Amino acid sequence: MRAIAVTAFRAEPGLVEVPKPEPAAGEVRVKIEYASLNPQDWMTADGAGGDPARQVFPLVIGVDFAGRVDMIGSGDNPFRVGDAVLGRVTRPAPGATPWTASGTASGPEPGTGTYCEYVSVPHDSPIVLAPGELPLRTAAALPSAGMAAAQILEAAAVRPGGRLLVIGAAGGVGSCLTQLATARDVRVLAAVRGDERTRMGALGASVTIDTTAGPGALEAAVREVCPDGVDAVVDLVSTDHASFTPHAALVRTGGVALSTRGAAGPATAPAGTRAADFRLSPTAVLLATLAKATASGTLSVPIALELPLEKAPQALAENRAGGARGKTLFVL
Repeated sequence: MRAIAVTAFRAEPGLVEVPKPEPAAGEVRVKIEYASLNPQDWMTADGAGGDPARQVFPLVIGVDFAGRVDMIGSGDNPFRVGDAVLGRVTRPAPGATPWTASGTASGPEPGTGTYCEYVSVPHDSPIVLAPGELPLRTAAALPSAGMAAAQILEAAAVRPGGRLLVIGAAGGVGSCLTQLATARDVRVLAAVRGDERTRMGALGASVTIDTTAGPGALEAAVREVCPDGVDAVVDLVSTDHASFTPHAALVRTGGVALSTRGAAGPATAPAGTRAADFRLSPTAVLLATLAKATASGTLSVPIALELPLEKAPQALAENRAGGARGKTLFVL
């Protein structure tokens, strides 16, 4: 089958042919119709948290998918051939022992990514039926962005009436987070490029801040609205302590600053506040809840681009450069 993979960590992703995965006992094989891009995809290709000595290459990139079940492994299984599904592949956590279908500890087998035509996943992993009202193109954009947004909101623990600053809010996670927070009566300050301010306001942001307005503009805008600081900051863009620290400084005493890029740390948090790196813990229950909300129109997942699979390497490079404005989908 066709797949986008790397042959070594930090190698250029490319189109390759890999074996079609066979579903093991308790697994389902899905014919993927859409896969969506997440920053984690190029981070994984770079080797984030991985051990090249224990990795099986080619490493197929991607975690999010939507499609239809085309084969069922042996044993009990709640899915049936033909079911429309969406899901997220769960890769080994950084430092964990990787797995293969054979049970050895040499690394994920080819086919456990989603930039490909087929993927086999355990039926009890984060995979759920797609509601009939939910198009598969929308479903593919939801898993990582939607679940991350929901769990970030819980981790930030901002009470109704509180203020949440989202740095880089125009992407998939930020757009979902803005909507979910607004639904809880949390006031969202969305920091985005200037031409995204109108869209973020339509998603519920009560304040939009232009991140391209120049040095000091972000801090000045936040202090004007919240002189004592915001209740929480969610930084979706900073990749190091130096860029994260000024954002964490905008949190009031007792608040929290979260990073999705591993940029937080004890030294980045002002006295009396907390800084932490967010880690997604995907579950089928949460994904099913979000799928229903999206199908009903309560939650909207912005889709910026639809590209053929062959264009994935270019899209990954552009995402790495920053400035995501919604989700990118790959059409299989």
